Amino acid sequence: MNNQTLEKLRQMRFLGMHDAFKTSLENTLKEQMTQDQFIFHLVSSEWDNRRNRAIKRATKLAAFRYTAFLEEIDYSFERGLDRNQVERLAGLDFIKDNKNIFITGPTGTGKSYLATALGNKACQDGYKVFYANTAKLMSSLKIAKVKGTILNEFKRIERVDLLILDDFAMQAFDSQSRGIMMDIIEDRHQKKSTMITSQVPVKDWYDAIGEKTVADAILDRLVHDSLRVELIGESIRKRKSKNENSYL
Repeated sequence: MNNQTLEKLRQMRFLGMHDAFKTSLENTLKEQMTQDQFIFHLVSSEWDNRRNRAIKRATKLAAFRYTAFLEEIDYSFERGLDRNQVERLAGLDFIKDNKNIFITGPTGTGKSYLATALGNKACQDGYKVFYANTAKLMSSLKIAKVKGTILNEFKRIERVDLLILDDFAMQAFDSQSRGIMMDIIEDRHQKKSTMITSQVPVKDWYDAIGEKTVADAILDRLVHDSLRVELIGESIRKRKSKNENSYL
């Protein structure tokens, strides 16, 4: 009977419950619990298994460039990073409120790491996230437009709760990229959150986007009621290298 139960659990894809029940048959765990406690143990095991699989799946679909966690952020370097602000952002209320976040600062100050860490936290909390280098995303969407699949790509991007655009405005937008970016921002405006990292100050995004009418429309939708993290200072990598060399 136990073997039949295990097989049915496996076929129903109750994998957490399957493993917990199988383990209980191999030790005395079941005998140490009341019936209610054992049922709670099985259900909790299934719950944890499904949650872990969902997080793993969401993280994979997010396509993060880095592996980053909020708990591993280094606050020892002076770069204008406020721990209290990061902890507030970690609550992810900005996603619930459909607000945008801008993370700006010089190269190497940890913009992409912070964005990825927040994105990773969003995956753990059950949100759909998509990370992309802005220039590469524009290139792939141009190809999709030629192939006739761009509407499907727009729908995929529109569905995610948090879109992370890394290295925004590093390259000037051409007319096609401006149109694509306008469509993305319009679809998400006041519906979903967009997080942008950039070495270029927000005041200079207008010139990078180009074409007054489109730039006005994009920035009006992005900037309104946005949250900002402005990092300063020299590259962390350079500072770490200097510190290491000073001990040689």
